[in-house]
Amino acid sequence: MAKTPKIVTRRKRPVEHVALADFTFSDSDIPELTDERLRGYHLAAWDNYTNLPFPTLRDEPWRRTDIRGLNTDQFQQSTFNQDLPQPPASLLNPISTNAERAGQVITGMSESQCWLDEDVAAQGVVFMSFHEAEEQHPDLMDKLLSQIVSPAEDKFTALAAALAKDGVVLYVPKNVIVEKPLQSLYWGAGEHQAFFNHLIVWAEEGAQVTFVHESASPDGKPDTQNLHDGIVEIYVGRNARLNFVELQSWGDNVWSFTRERARVMGDGNLEWIFGAMGTHLTKNFSDIDLVEEGATGRMSGFYFTSDHQHLDHDTQQNHMAPNTTSDLLYKGALMDHSRSVWQGMIYVAPGALGADGYQANRNLILSKDARADSIPGLEILADDVRCTHGATVGKIDESLLFYLLSRGIPQKEAEKLVVMGFFEPIMDRIPFDGVKDRFHDAIQDKMSLD
Repeated sequence: MAKTPKIVTRRKRPVEHVALADFTFSDSDIPELTDERLRGYHLAAWDNYTNLPFPTLRDEPWRRTDIRGLNTDQFQQSTFNQDLPQPPASLLNPISTNAERAGQVITGMSESQCWLDEDVAAQGVVFMSFHEAEEQHPDLMDKLLSQIVSPAEDKFTALAAALAKDGVVLYVPKNVIVEKPLQSLYWGAGEHQAFFNHLIVWAEEGAQVTFVHESASPDGKPDTQNLHDGIVEIYVGRNARLNFVELQSWGDNVWSFTRERARVMGDGNLEWIFGAMGTHLTKNFSDIDLVEEGATGRMSGFYFTSDHQHLDHDTQQNHMAPNTTSDLLYKGALMDHSRSVWQGMIYVAPGALGADGYQANRNLILSKDARADSIPGLEILADDVRCTHGATVGKIDESLLFYLLSRGIPQKEAEKLVVMGFFEPIMDRIPFDGVKDRFHDAIQDKMSLD
């Protein structure tokens, strides 16, 4: 008599769920403001922070990102300190080759500087640091705050909403067209620092503007941590057009958590480009809500990881109205023991007929110890739509590498050329040579030739 086959099941690895201790911040760290409405926003966010738990590996969006190593008891809120390293001149240069811009804001641990072209300011454009906007334009800030991102979404978002003084506010009134790009830099330095910033980018109906924002810091000492916790709220009004470029080049000791969301109204158009090159650990949520007919949003992302970096991007394309279009392309290359996570979702609401959504994530693995998790998703609740997605994780093309080597190109130079070519479709979406040059320099540094 034949034996009954033995069923062998793989035992799940037990996961220890140790709750993080709260940060050592208190409500005395909340910004002092004379306007009770804005003060109330920060106080309410603090209440949310104290009542919300830290996410754990049991929470699906956080299942692949372990934050138990975050030293929550070692951070102090950053303040301007001229004894710490100041931003290098290369980060302050114009991002466009024609060296022209309509304004610049520098915030963080460098001395806050805000400049806006007089002609642009005369049209009602507001472009300044977050704290200055709260002081100088309380009615406007009361109108804009929390319209796109709620402080109650999670513990990190609530903390950023409660304590953020730094950041940038860009408000472009109805039908105002800003011809030259605007540029801002958030700079952090030091050890055991906590950087909280809040960006609001608001383009009213018919407005047009291009905005480039960069967050950066020097690398830190071994075994030290810095914290970045941020919020980005974006509004694109009817028939408005916004080009928004974000560059993240934090130092290698930064743990970064950001909640970003864009709302695009009827026939509005958002071009959103995101580049990530730094941090020890990143957890980023980026959502785009297409809420009226004809709204269009294109999201382009690139990242390049090395050492033990861990970058986790969670994206969502929400089609809430008929005839809306979204297009997402994220590309990443990974070296050493680094890891990336991309989890994306296209959602089509009931009645959103004619929705056209596309998402793709491509990963190039350059080390046997690197790992990329790519998880696309669709949730479609309407007929007559077109939604497609794709994800790839692969190694360097050996035949292409062989071709370059056969032409006498050294191994490392050939690998760098292959990586450059891999990112070319993303680079083609970037309208500024300065941004491309910055990313090419990062590739050069990480794949430094001996």
